[in-house]
Amino acid sequence: MSVYYKMLAVAAGILFYSGLVRLGRWWMRRQGRRLIIVNYHAVTGGKLREHLLYLRRHYRLLHLEDALEELFTPSKRPVEDRRTLLVITLDDGCYDNYTHAFALACELQIPLTLFLIPGYIETGERFWWHEPNYLIKHAQVQEVVIEGQTYHLNIPEERTSLVQSIDTRLRFASSVDEREMYLREVRQLLVVPYALELEERSSLSISWKEVEIMKRSEWISFGGHTMHHPVLAYLTDPNEIDYEVSESRIQLGQHLESPIRSFAYPVGMLADIGRQAVLSVQKAGYTWAVTTVNGINTPQTNQYLLHRLSVDVNHHWLTVAAKVSGVGKRVSNVAKILTSLFPSAKN
Repeated sequence: MSVYYKMLAVAAGILFYSGLVRLGRWWMRRQGRRLIIVNYHAVTGGKLREHLLYLRRHYRLLHLEDALEELFTPSKRPVEDRRTLLVITLDDGCYDNYTHAFALACELQIPLTLFLIPGYIETGERFWWHEPNYLIKHAQVQEVVIEGQTYHLNIPEERTSLVQSIDTRLRFASSVDEREMYLREVRQLLVVPYALELEERSSLSISWKEVEIMKRSEWISFGGHTMHHPVLAYLTDPNEIDYEVSESRIQLGQHLESPIRSFAYPVGMLADIGRQAVLSVQKAGYTWAVTTVNGINTPQTNQYLLHRLSVDVNHHWLTVAAKVSGVGKRVSNVAKILTSLFPSAKN
């Protein structure tokens, strides 16, 4: 755990053991129907078990679609369990979602909702956001000129600058084809051997076989996450946005032999989504869509712009407890005060 994460845990501990976290949980229940959706990505090596045990104890955990049905169309029958609804989602379908999260879901009997990217499942290629570091790590040259800029890879600052430059170019690509073409060009310039392609399994997607195994379990449900994970707001062709959104639903529906009703926007902040993506999601036939915009959902929340709380698997469970209770902002404020008192915590 980094020093800064320790500061967050200390701040969360102050709020937890003072009773404010418990008060936050109580106050949220008093507010009426609420739905918390937490969001993970890769989960290896962190504290997922501790997180799940805490959440299971204090919240009513459901699959995403079940929770949304209850939020927006509640049953007239009284619910005996009055705890606040909470859903655990994992984006991208990273390999460790199968090896680690799925195993914990079965052991602890906790429902999880995974958002999958069929294009990566089909090809078995590395996720594009892992490429910048991967390419620099395996570069066979010490100096390279990319888009008119010279980088000396034996200088740490210039290596970091190149990683950031590649990531930015990929993130803001105007089409999937442009993104992939740029990756091929950078790979050639850096002379990265293709033989290294599969050496890091953790940066790859799960397979259809693994999806099928998870499907047989009552603890895993699935949603769409586009075909190739572009940042939708930056795609210039509305037809490509339609394709990325709708084809994901079609492919997953065929493989899972059931309709796909929920969708997660890649990256997921409002600036990364764009108006056209929301229209495409509705047009494709999804019932709900989740963002990464921080917040708690109510029956008045836009069903195509649902809020989620992003959680780092390396956070202490106390930090997670404070975040989902509604006092998360106070954790950050206290952590900032502690960091100002102990400047080394910034590193």
